[in-house]
Amino acid sequence: MDLYIFNLINQFAGRWPGLDGLAIFFAKYSGYVLVVFLFILFCRKWKIIAQASIAAILSRLVIANIIRWIFPRVRPFVENHITPLISQSASEPSFPSGHAAFYFALAAVVYFYNKKIGILFFAVSFLMSIARVFVGVHWPSDILAGTLIGIISARFVAKVLRERVELS
Repeated sequence: MDLYIFNLINQFAGRWPGLDGLAIFFAKYSGYVLVVFLFILFCRKWKIIAQASIAAILSRLVIANIIRWIFPRVRPFVENHITPLISQSASEPSFPSGHAAFYFALAAVVYFYNKKIGILFFAVSFLMSIARVFVGVHWPSDILAGTLIGIISARFVAKVLRERVELS
């Protein structure tokens, strides 16, 4: 199923320069835009920025890396012998997606505080994730796992921080 969905999305890579450019933008650069917007939108609300940062770092640098160490998985461009549209280390495992874990954690924290802006963050994170499949660096299940890790991490951090604030 993973290969089928990957091929369904990736089959359009390399056909239209405009679509490739859009996918490359979302796969490589849209995350920077989200981080900048996070700081601009919540520049006076350091609690939100701190919570989003903790959740994103926990999901990407701790949980995703532990899972990658336990369950290393080859990237789809290596397994399918294709050239990805963006540069990516072939030796770095693909499961789970660190990008999805990081940016869905940010999106979830933003959503907890502001539903409308949170939906926008989720939409960009979703487009980024689909783009990473499109450009050939992730399997759909990598994205799904990263998404779940990010959202669960955000929920966990929100709960722990809320309880710590209430106890003090």
